[in-house]
Amino acid sequence: MPNSNQEERLRWITPILEKKISIKVMSGVCPFSERTLKYWLSNYRKSGLDGLISHSTCPRSQPRETPIWLKEKILALRSEHDLAAIKLHWRLEKKGIVIHERTIGKILKVNGLTRKYRQRKKYPSKDKTQLLPGELVEVDIKFVPRRIAGKRYYQFTAIDCATKWRYLEVFDDYGNLASIKFLRKLVSVAPFTIKAVKTDNGANFTNRYTGYQKSIDPLNPKLHAFDLECQELGIVHYLIDPGKPQQNGTVEKSHSSDQSSFYDKIKYNTIDELNYQIRLWNMFYNDLEHCGLQGKTPNEALKLKVQYVRT
Repeated sequence: MPNSNQEERLRWITPILEKKISIKVMSGVCPFSERTLKYWLSNYRKSGLDGLISHSTCPRSQPRETPIWLKEKILALRSEHDLAAIKLHWRLEKKGIVIHERTIGKILKVNGLTRKYRQRKKYPSKDKTQLLPGELVEVDIKFVPRRIAGKRYYQFTAIDCATKWRYLEVFDDYGNLASIKFLRKLVSVAPFTIKAVKTDNGANFTNRYTGYQKSIDPLNPKLHAFDLECQELGIVHYLIDPGKPQQNGTVEKSHSSDQSSFYDKIKYNTIDELNYQIRLWNMFYNDLEHCGLQGKTPNEALKLKVQYVRT
């Protein structure tokens, strides 16, 4: 087998040189054209084996290259006034010399005259606030992707920020009543005392951006039914900023896992099938290792933080 391009080319033209085969016939059996074989033969006859070395076909000079006198003028202006490329472009344009500012920038860069930006300062990582179970629970709603008998269903999700323990329930509505029912069920099944919940600004959670503006007395607006239920249960209700779902990042990441690891892989035809499978999925999730818990599961994290865990 040939060890280089030279040997490979010589192998194809040797039978032609020895007049064992014609160029036309050789071009029909080899992967190269007749023109290429003629080119190799001509170079070989002129320079021998060295003529078969690959050479760059790029032009030795650029016909549209910036003249040397103009480069020197740009560098002189730069050293004299320390102007940016765009400002040098404007100054030369006033003198009747048209050259693009990006071309000037390349000339400055090649000559090492561009600004060296300092690297972004690295700050020490900030320690996250250590929360206890139930101190902050994120609540959100996800549309169930596929309809059942033509009807839309909604998945309510609550996830504890400290332990990533999670509770799911499916409703056929996502109004105020469904939100209150979910909150009551969450309080009854959670293995810790819930101190605060955080939601988005949906109309089923708050009327801060809708009802408050329509209130007769803006200073004493009518509270939302979900807020009243939180007050009755002794739970603080926090709201994220409008249009900032990343502030509810824990539950949003949870919904992403639901879609990729649950809804994209299961089949269901009735609401009972969906409820059964979603309970199994939630049990699996609470026994799944999490990177945010350094490899522990939510149930294992609960056992480590026993201050607020119910007995």
